[in-house]
Amino acid sequence: MPTKAHSVAVAAPHQAAVDAAAEAVAAGGSPADAAVAAAAVLAVVYPHQCSLGGDLIALARPAGTGEVHAVLSAGAAPRNIDVAALRAASDRMPPGGPLSVTVPGAVAGLREISRRWGQLAWADLLRSAIRLARDGAPVSAGMARAIRSRAEVLDRDPGLAALVRPGGRSLSEGERFVQPALARTLERVAEDPDGFYRGALAADVAAGLAALGSPVDADDLAAHEAEVTRPLTAERAGSRWFVAPPPSQGALFLAALTGAPDGTPAALVRSARAAELARDAHLGDPRGGPIDVDALLAGRSEPGAAHPVPVAAGDTVAVTAVGTDGTAVSLIMSVYQSFGAGIMDPATGLIFHNRGSAFRLEAGHPGVVGPGVRPPHTLCPVIGEADGIVVALGCQGGRAQPWILAQVADGTVTSDDLTGLVGRPRWVIGSRELGRQRPTLMAEPGAPEAAAEAARELGLDVAAWPGPDDDAGHVQVARVRGGILDAASDPRADGRAVVA
Repeated sequence: MPTKAHSVAVAAPHQAAVDAAAEAVAAGGSPADAAVAAAAVLAVVYPHQCSLGGDLIALARPAGTGEVHAVLSAGAAPRNIDVAALRAASDRMPPGGPLSVTVPGAVAGLREISRRWGQLAWADLLRSAIRLARDGAPVSAGMARAIRSRAEVLDRDPGLAALVRPGGRSLSEGERFVQPALARTLERVAEDPDGFYRGALAADVAAGLAALGSPVDADDLAAHEAEVTRPLTAERAGSRWFVAPPPSQGALFLAALTGAPDGTPAALVRSARAAELARDAHLGDPRGGPIDVDALLAGRSEPGAAHPVPVAAGDTVAVTAVGTDGTAVSLIMSVYQSFGAGIMDPATGLIFHNRGSAFRLEAGHPGVVGPGVRPPHTLCPVIGEADGIVVALGCQGGRAQPWILAQVADGTVTSDDLTGLVGRPRWVIGSRELGRQRPTLMAEPGAPEAAAEAARELGLDVAAWPGPDDDAGHVQVARVRGGILDAASDPRADGRAVVA
């Protein structure tokens, strides 16, 4: 699609988010402004997948230097977490509830992206989100599915039940839902984003968490800052790929991609399985102790090693934005499982994530839970470069994000049909997070049979979904190639892609 100077290609999983991004671009905004405006709206209209009470990891590539930066705004476990009590209760972290909540990093991450690479005023970027929270937004098809699938969990929490299950009845697709408490919180964040962590709003957030039974307190909030650091990178077939470092699982995307040099489905399944085992053995937070990044990048784990994995499946949003000049942002924001920890503070309207469920309880594991430590993180934004090409790539998909993205990465550089690319049938590898008791390759109808054959050779179970499935990921991609912008939004979600 032909474009004019200063245009931006944007993709996101909800139409209202893309509308907000386009409005930001029309006002003179950069790809960073477009991504932040879209993400703020998603925190309102896609509450089953993201929230200001969740986390954010992003990559940004400003055109001036072409240097890619990683923004890690993943929150840490509270300083007063009782690890001994957690171990006494189970061999795994709680999958939800107040003890699975870590510090929400999303607001700090959005603000850091805006401050460093945005052109518009911060408050302007939140206007659409505030309006939609105050006046209401229609329930999307994806949100309606999530409400139905998590009805039992939602009914346990008065705040969430009143929001999306009033009177025990699930909101249906197209029905309007309003969030006045969230609108007020967004207005306060627009006035003072730092106040979410240090100020009157922070005190209210902490009070809400305490009332819900979480040990995250005002001091934990005050300690949080978004980290901006160097990405990990690897080359393959004339392209260079960038991902966020630990505690993000970005290294596993590079391992899956470079471990399958011929790009065949069978090779990719083998490299993905090796990367999965490496993650379960080695991924954690460098703040908690040394992380063997080389083992993650090589897809290397101890022979025979077994590590309990989290139960939670991933619910996440990806926003991708690329400008004509090669500026790019890949932003991922999440509450982890659908509706996160399954708790909402009625006073602030915040739904809190269950990122703490990804911690390990085994002493000595790199991902072991501890005060001030960030959990192993599924969020995996990607930026790619080739001759005259810049790609921003991301997806929903929980622990399967690296191999979901690896199945489309080459095509984002070479394909003339990005929409067809992201709509192709896919497979994922997982176990408990997919409702399976054993490691399993789950495939959509039409996924390559060679992938299933390779999985069987590796001793994995093989199963099929009846049709396209949310767990196969919601891929969002934006690209500039030869000065021409293009973008695509996964048909499994409720979004679209535009060049604005």
